[in-house]
Amino acid sequence: MPPETSYPSTSRWPAWALQAVVLASLGACANYAGITPQAQSLNADALGLKADATAQPAAAPTIDPQWWHAFGDAQLNQLVEQALANNPTLGVAQARLARVQAASDAVHGADLPQVAASTDLTRQRFSANSIYPPPLGGAILNTGDLRASASWELDFFGKNRAALDASLGQVRAAQADAEAARMLLASSVTRSYFSLVRIQAQLDLAERTLAQRTQSRLLVQDRVNAGLDTQLELQQSDSALPDARLQIEALKEQQALAHNALAALTSQTDRPLALVLPTQATIKTVATATSMPLDLLGRRADIAAARYRVEAATADVGSAKALFYPNINLVGFVGYSSIGFDKLLQSGSDQWGVGPAIRLPLFDGGRLRANLRGKTADLDAAVESYNHLVIEAVHDVADQLASGQAITRQQAEQAAAQSFAETAYSIARQRYQAGLGNHLQVLSAETAVLAQRRLAIDLAARALDTQVQLIRALGGGYAAQAIATASLSTSNPSSSVTP
Repeated sequence: MPPETSYPSTSRWPAWALQAVVLASLGACANYAGITPQAQSLNADALGLKADATAQPAAAPTIDPQWWHAFGDAQLNQLVEQALANNPTLGVAQARLARVQAASDAVHGADLPQVAASTDLTRQRFSANSIYPPPLGGAILNTGDLRASASWELDFFGKNRAALDASLGQVRAAQADAEAARMLLASSVTRSYFSLVRIQAQLDLAERTLAQRTQSRLLVQDRVNAGLDTQLELQQSDSALPDARLQIEALKEQQALAHNALAALTSQTDRPLALVLPTQATIKTVATATSMPLDLLGRRADIAAARYRVEAATADVGSAKALFYPNINLVGFVGYSSIGFDKLLQSGSDQWGVGPAIRLPLFDGGRLRANLRGKTADLDAAVESYNHLVIEAVHDVADQLASGQAITRQQAEQAAAQSFAETAYSIARQRYQAGLGNHLQVLSAETAVLAQRRLAIDLAARALDTQVQLIRALGGGYAAQAIATASLSTSNPSSSVTP
């Protein structure tokens, strides 16, 4: 039995006969019972993010889409804008979006009436032993056919509507993917820039250290010449110089690599970057959340893309189910047909036809059920991918919040430790110059000071990097119309919780 049976409409069929055919077809329709999705989207309660019911509603937090401007560095703004304008990765994302949009337009076109025109002019010999009697049989004649045809599939069961919803979901997902790529690129440029600032600060400290140790070595040499110190103190002073130069060379290597990375991100590999790096102290601190705002987390571009894919997969399942129902088309044609080109447009050569066509799969060897099982599995995979991404996003935000709070406490303790180290170093130098201490004590005190200064630079760099990472983890100002965040919302959509 063929997979499809067609029931053309003719004037010889009474209305009751057509109705009987349709009802019989529906009764014989292939069954999709028992094929249901298994995965469930996570909600806020399942993530352990339920807000305190007694807490007062807070104003909905927002992040500026151009969040990097908040750091107050014009050079950083220019680098990010160059990256967003020229980076090939964003070009790939835009090309993928254009392709998905084109596919969506094609799906939308299938829901509209289809009109076509055709012309067929043929010179042929008609068989003398076929259905054509003489004088047509055995003759060589010209035949012509000029026709315009139209068809329109009546989407009674929502197959085309579901296919269009699926394609629109893919378009929205591709748009969100492009925004996620922009966010990742902007955060990568910002982090690389702040890394260069940190390296430059460490390099300035290393050069000051080398100059300081050179001056210290000259002081020891003067004391040796005066008989106040021995060669032991001079050797100790000499050994500190190569170590300082080693630190400088290591930092210069890091600086070159960071420059190369930033040039690649901004697509400026053909020329060196001419940067005038600011000090860490001149970079503004961005106020960030101390808790996890669920509405911002739900608007992350990558989470939005995953949610749109769930919606698209859901629509795909609906479209696959609609294939089990009859396919009803209205078809018609009008034109001319004749034997002999000269008669093609004469009266009497006209022809036309119009009527419905109903097709229903009665036996397909399980093809439709297999297709529906595949679409259902795709939906389960999309839901689980969404759940995984949400869990990772919550983890990411919690980590950044914890790190930001810990860094603040560490900076307070480090400032106190550096103050004590600076005082001890000053006392050690004064005692040594007065002949009350030895040079080893000075070097030991200096080592503690340098360690604290390096730690201060690193903590300041970590604080900036954590702010960038938290902004990225909270969506970076991404916003889209009709974004679905129901699985991340609570009764109070602007609520937040502290990890």
